[in-house]
Amino acid sequence: MSRFPHLPETFILREMLEMENLGWEIALYPLVVQKQPVSHPAVSKFEARAHRLPFISGTILFANFSELIRHPIRYFRIFGSIIHGNISSVKFLIRALAVFPKCVLMARLMKKEGIQHIHAHYATHPALAAWIIHQLTGIPYSVTAHAHDIYVEKPMLGTKLRDAAFIVAISQFNRDYITNYLGNSIREKIHVIHCGVNPDDYSIHQENTSDNVFHVLNIGSLQPYKGQKYLIRGCASLVKQGIPIHCTIIGGGELKDELAALISSLHLEKTVELAGARTQEEVAEMLPRADCYIQPSIITPSGKMEGIPVSLMEALVCKVPVIATNISGVPELVQDQKTGLLIPPENEEALVTAIQTIYNDRMKASEMAENGRQLVLREFSLISNVQKLASLIQESMTTPISN
Repeated sequence: MSRFPHLPETFILREMLEMENLGWEIALYPLVVQKQPVSHPAVSKFEARAHRLPFISGTILFANFSELIRHPIRYFRIFGSIIHGNISSVKFLIRALAVFPKCVLMARLMKKEGIQHIHAHYATHPALAAWIIHQLTGIPYSVTAHAHDIYVEKPMLGTKLRDAAFIVAISQFNRDYITNYLGNSIREKIHVIHCGVNPDDYSIHQENTSDNVFHVLNIGSLQPYKGQKYLIRGCASLVKQGIPIHCTIIGGGELKDELAALISSLHLEKTVELAGARTQEEVAEMLPRADCYIQPSIITPSGKMEGIPVSLMEALVCKVPVIATNISGVPELVQDQKTGLLIPPENEEALVTAIQTIYNDRMKASEMAENGRQLVLREFSLISNVQKLASLIQESMTTPISN
């Protein structure tokens, strides 16, 4: 993975925990080990065993020198492939060159540790690290493709995915996207395995009778592609119409000050709350109290957008009515008028209309939420989806490892 711990990537933590429940032993090789002010309690289970490797050190230099002396042709072939494959993006090239020396040491450590399979989350630098280690050791690897890692910049994407033992796409949309980009020959290697939630971790939504306020919730890092500004503006329109709405936005990020300024300019200090980052347990406690969950995501000019936000799964498993924008794989979960309401991105008017629909027709909203819960139980179960991943990994390990 790119970073550990990383609060927005709770789905990776959940996957690792469930893999261990199935009897697998997990070794953790993040490219960056970081400290965060808020982290999930379960992180402590993996912190002690996360390999904390700097980008450069005496040990890393020695590992690279040793590899260069023992296998010079292989070393320069991999190094040359990295330069050639990332030359189209200065940002990717710099990061790839920074990651390469560390990966040489990772390869040595993985061989010593007896690692039999590498799984990389995201097709960017985590997949590059897995590819480098595979080239050095022969250990098979797989990649989960999520969203911006395949939608935006794509240096070496074909190489990283074609050489993988298998590819996991978190949506059918992603499978089609990769196939269209790389050709039909790769399609059979791609397996759709949704991210998932454990229903036992959540409570069912109960109608709020303590006040007359319509409680709206949004969860996500405060970044442009999350589209929270459209939700805030929508709240302003609803307040003008006399709807007693209160909106809580959970998450931290680069747009915190900008969104706070927008809230202030629209005089929504008592209506919209920026609640900051919260743990998984806090989110699970807050979700059932919401009357509606809203995911107003957009597609940025660079092409960055959501995959299928896990927060939508969390809301639906709580039987909370949802509204989301019709982008990427979201319609595979939020089926318009059946499991929730879909609206076009960057369309404040459509968002306001959708909120009014949920507010005015609670019976219809509850019916859609129940349908959504049943869909999550069938297709977005953490346990069954991790079992699918484990089966694919087990199959890949039957192939002999060559050095």
